[in-house]
Amino acid sequence: MTITESADAAEQTPRSRRNVERGSDGRRRVVVRIAAIAEAALTTSDAELIASAAANALDQGVPLVVEFRANGPAADEELAVTFAVGAAARALTACSGRVPTIGVLHGDAVAGPALLLGLLDHVIVVEHSHAFVSGPAMVSEFTGVEFNRTELGGTAVLSNQAGLASLMAPDIDTAYTLVDELLAVLPANNQEPAPILANGDPIDRPVPDAADVIPESATGAYDVRDVIGEVVDDGWFLELRSTYATNLVTGVATIGGLPVGIVANQPMAIAGTLDIPSSQKGGRFVAFCDAFNLPLVTFVDTSGFYPGKDLEWRGMIRYGAQLAFAYARATVPRINVTLRKSYGGAYIVMDSKNMGNDLAFAWPTAEIAVMGAKGAVEILHRKASADERAELEGAYEERLLNPYIAAQRGTVDAVITPDQTRAEIAQGLQLLASKREVLPRRKHDNTPL
Repeated sequence: MTITESADAAEQTPRSRRNVERGSDGRRRVVVRIAAIAEAALTTSDAELIASAAANALDQGVPLVVEFRANGPAADEELAVTFAVGAAARALTACSGRVPTIGVLHGDAVAGPALLLGLLDHVIVVEHSHAFVSGPAMVSEFTGVEFNRTELGGTAVLSNQAGLASLMAPDIDTAYTLVDELLAVLPANNQEPAPILANGDPIDRPVPDAADVIPESATGAYDVRDVIGEVVDDGWFLELRSTYATNLVTGVATIGGLPVGIVANQPMAIAGTLDIPSSQKGGRFVAFCDAFNLPLVTFVDTSGFYPGKDLEWRGMIRYGAQLAFAYARATVPRINVTLRKSYGGAYIVMDSKNMGNDLAFAWPTAEIAVMGAKGAVEILHRKASADERAELEGAYEERLLNPYIAAQRGTVDAVITPDQTRAEIAQGLQLLASKREVLPRRKHDNTPL
């Protein structure tokens, strides 16, 4: 439930409102609701209200929540509304990395208003909403293929294919409950530390069931969220973009009361390998956590990048670099835990020691190497017989596929038993609480978008 405070009446329109409200935790945020009338077009006044709300949130150093229930820009206002949407985009961009910005899509967003959603940190989509840059009629005219609104930009598309939806909600009340949950673990702005949330879960609680999640087979699948649920406080984990790029899990939780961002390979989806969508998803989430002072905890179990001509042609190199770039520039405390496999290029980008993580732990089951035994033997001993290959693979596994070689070389700080994972991470976070890293002066970096 939100408590509305005073807002400048001069900035209100009959259909749209901007308020300073308090969330369920009593903290303030600026909330702007655009086009409360269903199917209404976005007017110049609406766009100006978004820009004003963004500037107000930035001035006060509080989060911004924008509720969209507008169609495309008002055609009868011609270029005026286009100019106003551009100004709103600029104002939202000014908030980026300085105050958290959350969108609530409750209805439709088309053309310019849809692009504004893409500028926000996270978007919560209410069921039966739609968003697209070009509507069904235009798509049909240019492509000759008929689409309805749901097929083009319905909630399932926004969540599963487009990756716009960080969270889904069945109704508007649930959407604002999710806004409360997300903002509860975030600071009001980038100059504040993340809030400490009291709970009764002991930081040294053993997690003996964590190891039972890993199957005996080296290629067996499991749900990494079961490991996460064991480690975090009270099993609470708010997963973001859960149905997009499902081979990588991202979300927020608390450990010892301290909010953290969690990134984890998901062996249940394409064996936890990395591809273009997961690299983009992970890179954006890591950058978000770094902007708002959330320490990063990364659980690794991946055999590498997903191979394929299509991925390479679409730019796997560039997109894979996004995840590496985000981790390499992150200055928040970073803890890495290798659960099982960590091979090759994927080992590098999943916040490896040489990428600058602060603490690197590994379970005894961890395999940290350039590649698996089968692939290595096929390259190094191509002419060997089947029996010879089997013997060579066994020797390779025994000699190299364990975490102790990496520990000897300093890329793993400690090999820990699975039941001590929560305690080790919690102690690590306490140790790193005073971490301060200063980046070199520059106008801005050049992210490999």
